[in-house]
Amino acid sequence: MDAKNTTATEPAQRVLVIERIFDAPRSLVFKAWTEPERLMRWWGPNGVTTVSCKMDLRAGGAWRISMRCRGNEERQQGVFREIVEPERLVFTYAFEDPTGKPGHETLVTVTFAEYGGKTKLTLKQAMFDTVATRDDHVRGWSEALGHLTEYLATA
Repeated sequence: MDAKNTTATEPAQRVLVIERIFDAPRSLVFKAWTEPERLMRWWGPNGVTTVSCKMDLRAGGAWRISMRCRGNEERQQGVFREIVEPERLVFTYAFEDPTGKPGHETLVTVTFAEYGGKTKLTLKQAMFDTVATRDDHVRGWSEALGHLTEYLATA
């Protein structure tokens, strides 16, 4: 195998999949992803505060989130590709640079399935430009989904 052909270039290594079971009805979990006032209460990894969220919840509609961490602001943006309430969300995802220009874009698919009175959420995000970036998102999503668990317990 050529040294340039490492796992970082293998497509399967640049895909993230996370599954979680939430002790909440599917309709509530879906709303937590699609209503800005709810999303702002859980979005982001540890130490991050979501300070604004705007979304045009329709296929082709844009979304934008601003977060603050240790005094720095980060922004994320994307476009909804598919919305099937309360089953599935598909949207593009990219961090913005300081000028507002999006960086590397990935596609996120979130499914919400009935699971014995609970909700099984499956999140898939692809294709990352590097395995290290994917790993950063694994940590970020895992922490954010932990916050979602806490939010749903009080919603």
